[in-house]
Amino acid sequence: MGALNQTRVTEFVFLGLTDNWVLEILFFIPFTVTYVLTLLGNTIIVVTIVFSPRLHTPMYFFLSNLSFIDICHSSVTVPKMLEDLLLERKTISFDNCIAQLFFLHLFACAEIFLLTIMAYDRYVAICIPLHYSNVMNMRVCIQLVFALWVGGTVHSLVQTFLTIRLPYCGPNIIDSYFCDVPPVIKLACTDTYLTGILIVSNSGTISLTCFLALVTSYTVILFSLRKQSAEGRRKALSTCSSHFMVVALFFGPCIFIYTRPDTSFSIDKVVSVFYTVVTPLLNPLIYTLRNEEVKNAMKQLRQRRICS
Repeated sequence: MGALNQTRVTEFVFLGLTDNWVLEILFFIPFTVTYVLTLLGNTIIVVTIVFSPRLHTPMYFFLSNLSFIDICHSSVTVPKMLEDLLLERKTISFDNCIAQLFFLHLFACAEIFLLTIMAYDRYVAICIPLHYSNVMNMRVCIQLVFALWVGGTVHSLVQTFLTIRLPYCGPNIIDSYFCDVPPVIKLACTDTYLTGILIVSNSGTISLTCFLALVTSYTVILFSLRKQSAEGRRKALSTCSSHFMVVALFFGPCIFIYTRPDTSFSIDKVVSVFYTVVTPLLNPLIYTLRNEEVKNAMKQLRQRRICS
């Protein structure tokens, strides 16, 4: 045990997105712009919803929480990635790696639960509209948001515990640009097959179960639209299509990465970039460009600021 403690890994080395220094410099500019736009776009959505009384409804309450989570989720990995793009040797301490891993799973799982809640909100609004105000009152919405953070924390603690309980005494090179469970546990100085199964059972089950619940919810909604008026169908389809685009963009990479134990592909880094860098920017774009209420609220806030 003493020998193991003496050789314990104290830092990890990232291989990064590519070993081509010129490409890394070229990547730095668009990724920096993407990150700044992510922060700006999601912050604008949060501010717009908070300061627009007309948007104080369950759907926009959840949307503001989604934007907040996207800001946090992106900020866990992107700043470190941008810094490393300018460095020849990309390192992270063991403790910081575990912290990054914990918060990555916390915000990702919170977003999974939130997207599921948003689908349920749309189901109630479209399929049983007469009971909507009772079923989705603000008290229930706050309780659901509190529950998703508790669920995300529990999930993240499980993933972190399964990772840190392993001994790390040898290799310290991570073939990625951030710390995540699959690439980190590959460096453990012991057999990780059982741990890999447990991790996939946890992450994979959450991703697949919530995704199937979402698909079921939207399928029921689509069938129920046959009874709606033409205007009602148009509005419902516009809202639900925006939600489903976000779901597909977020769940696709999650399911691809977290439902296969101890297996890696060359495309993994591309999928990870899409999942950690691109998707948090697409959410505000999808919801604002396709949502007249949000765009009108932004115009009113801008006019109010100009007048003041």
